[in-house]
Amino acid sequence: MLEQFVTALPGSLAPILLTMVISAVCKPADARYHTTRVRYVRVAGVVLGIVAAIVFATLRGTGLLTQRTIVNQPTLVACILADIAVLVAFAILVKTNEPEQKLYTAGNVIFGVALALTYFRALPDVILRVTNFVETGQTPFTSDMLLRALGFTLGIAASVVIAAIFSALVSTVGARIFAITGIALTALIAAQHVIDLTQILFSTRVIRLPSFAFQALVWGLNNTLTLVIAQAVVFVIPVVAAFVAGWKTAVEGQTIAEVRIHRKFKRHAYVAVAFSLLAVLGVGAALTYGVAATHVEIKLSEPEKYVLEDGVAKIKASQVSDGHLHRFEYKASDGTTMRFLAIKKGSGGIVVVLDACDNCGDAGYYEKDGKVICKKCDVAMNIATIGFKGGCNPVPIDFENDGTTVTVQTSVLDANSSYFRR
Repeated sequence: MLEQFVTALPGSLAPILLTMVISAVCKPADARYHTTRVRYVRVAGVVLGIVAAIVFATLRGTGLLTQRTIVNQPTLVACILADIAVLVAFAILVKTNEPEQKLYTAGNVIFGVALALTYFRALPDVILRVTNFVETGQTPFTSDMLLRALGFTLGIAASVVIAAIFSALVSTVGARIFAITGIALTALIAAQHVIDLTQILFSTRVIRLPSFAFQALVWGLNNTLTLVIAQAVVFVIPVVAAFVAGWKTAVEGQTIAEVRIHRKFKRHAYVAVAFSLLAVLGVGAALTYGVAATHVEIKLSEPEKYVLEDGVAKIKASQVSDGHLHRFEYKASDGTTMRFLAIKKGSGGIVVVLDACDNCGDAGYYEKDGKVICKKCDVAMNIATIGFKGGCNPVPIDFENDGTTVTVQTSVLDANSSYFRR
């Protein structure tokens, strides 16, 4: 349950917060140009992004799409360009709450495209967690499945509730303060997109990085949780503004009605500030302690020895016939270090697979209590299905077994090196 929660919350938080901020910033212009329908472009962007994310996740989950880079690289470039456009749009809206209709139309198109791309980038990994509700070989309806589903649902719901709490500040501070908040939020989202794109370009050797840039990339990859928490922390900007507005509002007026209005405004500002601060602290605590409680580093077993000669990897069948997982390492012709596994499936034969899958990449597998478990998503494999393609099963590869020696052509391994450099 907790594992699903701490995956669903950070994965859905950024797009939902961005949707809320854009709606808050556009609210005055929406009221002014209420007869136009261009504001629905933003809604269309959200729907398109979610649908595209579901399709992408489905293709990955079924194994129909094995090379995510061909999708991730161009969409990340598009995301970064959209992020820049959104930053410009927010900067313009900081200066004016009443843009001209042409500018309003252009802004909605920019926001719609940005929302579609943000949802598409953020949600596939969240959606794929749904496939982990039921462990391989188990019946669908179990208490464990219900707990996983509950954790997933609570993670998504928490993102929605947090965004709703922050949106309560709009009536106190106005759209301009939220435009400033939007700049900070979009900058953080853009930073994550830049980190992801740089990782792809560097791992595929499209670019080389100087030492300082490489260290920055490593920091970004190791601190994704910090960036997510920072996305909630930026709402301290409207929180401070709301507190100041409430503090400066004097509970006085020429009539009792005016006094009540001022008192109501002051009370609303303080309540919104209190709940928003709790939301910020809640995100930080939930992710920091939640991830710490679920993230126990699993060390993969050391690679075993085998014979490599004449373009063939040779493993003694007796070495891998004990029913346990055996890991081997190979350096591909392109320089990529990759891993492959061998295991005997009960009374069946020996099977050889990559130490990677279509869903979780090269995270690897480990053995625990007689089960083969994915290190990234904690799904336990049904050993009988290992060697078959799809889901979180290890990627199968061609091999031969004459009863004495298991052999794998190095050309087969070389052809699959991309799984270990994504």
